[in-house]
Amino acid sequence: MTQLKQCEHVIVAYKPNVDKLEGDHQLIQESLVFDNKHTNYTMEHIRVGWELLLTTVARTINEIETQILTRDAKGISQQQMKEFRSSFNHFDRKKNGAMETDDFRACLISMGEVEFARIMILVDPNGTGNVSFQSFIDFMTRETADTDTAEQPYILVEELRRELPPEQAEYCIMRMPPYAGSGAPPGALDYTAFSTALYGESDL
Repeated sequence: MTQLKQCEHVIVAYKPNVDKLEGDHQLIQESLVFDNKHTNYTMEHIRVGWELLLTTVARTINEIETQILTRDAKGISQQQMKEFRSSFNHFDRKKNGAMETDDFRACLISMGEVEFARIMILVDPNGTGNVSFQSFIDFMTRETADTDTAEQPYILVEELRRELPPEQAEYCIMRMPPYAGSGAPPGALDYTAFSTALYGESDL
């Protein structure tokens, strides 16, 4: 983090040079010189490149700070966070910061996890087909904190509201049918039917 903030400081400090180049570029344009044989870069290339670099570093700093807050709030050790990131990056085949459904399925298989449909509801309740790193961390934290949860064919409203952001929880609650099987407490919802509609058969 310290190195990233130092990089950000260096990039910001370089802006006067970009501004000077803008001024020189304006003078060249006013002199009707449109072809500069001394460089292959245009002023637009330089300006956009500098802005993109600054934005990328700022976004990376923000992501790391968010991960640190998440780690501290959930009691995740630095080693666990490194392992989560390593696992996520390994299965994020497109390297775009979001595992697709098949990527996440492969990740769970590697861990011996078989409740795929139920888990997908928790990490991707809107059925976008992608799992963000934040959702992945939330799931992994729950798994490491509660490995004895018995498999069951239903889910409770309070579970959804506890495990998901309010908007996503209400989305699931509104769309899940009541569980019609035996042995479930009142108000239990049929997550299997809901997940099958989103992701197909739940068996691996």
